[in-house]
Amino acid sequence: MTVAAAGRATRKETSLEPIRVLFVCTHNSARSQIAEALLGRYGGTDFEASSAGTEATRVNPFAIAVLAEQGIDWSGGRSKLIDEFLDKTFDYVITVCDRARETCPVFPGSTNTLHWGLDDPSEVGGTDAEKLAAFRRTALEVSTRLRPFIEVALRAADRGRRPTAGRGWQDQAAC
Repeated sequence: MTVAAAGRATRKETSLEPIRVLFVCTHNSARSQIAEALLGRYGGTDFEASSAGTEATRVNPFAIAVLAEQGIDWSGGRSKLIDEFLDKTFDYVITVCDRARETCPVFPGSTNTLHWGLDDPSEVGGTDAEKLAAFRRTALEVSTRLRPFIEVALRAADRGRRPTAGRGWQDQAAC
């Protein structure tokens, strides 16, 4: 996030309502699901994370496996269409793939739109071990991007405190 974007990231109120974040991808099967789960872990109650796709499919089993490795049970996760969220407001809408950025609708009332161009681990061929490795790389990249995002979003919401060790990344082993 740029400094300019952080400056625009003001909250309508200074209440302790969660910072609402929507991650958008094409199929809502891997990258956006991983981002939703990890923000839920790292951001705790300061954030309300959701994810959706421009097309709904199913949550990729490798995404579920990688999240399970980090102690997150995502077996009940489901792929959701962006249409489910069009009547909601978000503090941040983050597209995680180029196709979603091109087709993502405008969210009225959303303060910031960000783009994280992540490689699609679902497109990696090979053995299951190679596919799992690709999902681990995606989870690591999402984690790396979430760390500064959480800090900036908390500061912008006048909650300039560092998440505690129990929130995740300080205690997390590498993916």
